[in-house]
Amino acid sequence: MNENIVKRNELLATKVIKGLEARNMSGYYAATREEALKQALELIPEGSSVTMGGAMSAHEIGLPDFLKKGNYKFIDRDAYQDKRAAMLAAYDADFFLSSTNAMTEDGILINVDGNSNRVSAIAQGPKKVLFIVGMNKICADVDSAMKRARNVAAPINAQRFGLSTPCSKTGSCMDCKSPDTICCQILITRFSRHKDRIHVILVNDNLGF
Repeated sequence: MNENIVKRNELLATKVIKGLEARNMSGYYAATREEALKQALELIPEGSSVTMGGAMSAHEIGLPDFLKKGNYKFIDRDAYQDKRAAMLAAYDADFFLSSTNAMTEDGILINVDGNSNRVSAIAQGPKKVLFIVGMNKICADVDSAMKRARNVAAPINAQRFGLSTPCSKTGSCMDCKSPDTICCQILITRFSRHKDRIHVILVNDNLGF
């Protein structure tokens, strides 16, 4: 990566981390995917029960694969025939892994969801939530973060899941009421009432959508 982009990301990450701290959340900066994986494992004690939503960013740093092989109680919803049971198990987990569709420079996280198991677990349930976030998801403010979530992340995820939504065909949000819409619930996380519950690892890389 260009050294000027790296420097810019380092400076921006410092600002985002201060914003998170002001919102009772913890932030960390990882210069590489390898450092992000190391930081995540430092935060998750061995023996912890861990589950996740469909966090591509966590997969891209190799975190789920490591947890499955290690001394952790990984709740793999793909291994459950009863998907609802897997989703319900997430609410009592020690850690819930996620990424975010977008976040602001002052630490607000924006997430849209279809089934809503991800946003509900972020809001309440698991003891801790660990976000893996590429610097490509940082936006200036809530308005631009919302636009990113609905016009970048949502269309790509709709295409990834093979959903028949207007955005999967046009590439941008049409504010639809399609039966397949994945913008059923929109969560704005602006503060954590419970200190040490939400942790965000910012990665100097383009991760997820």
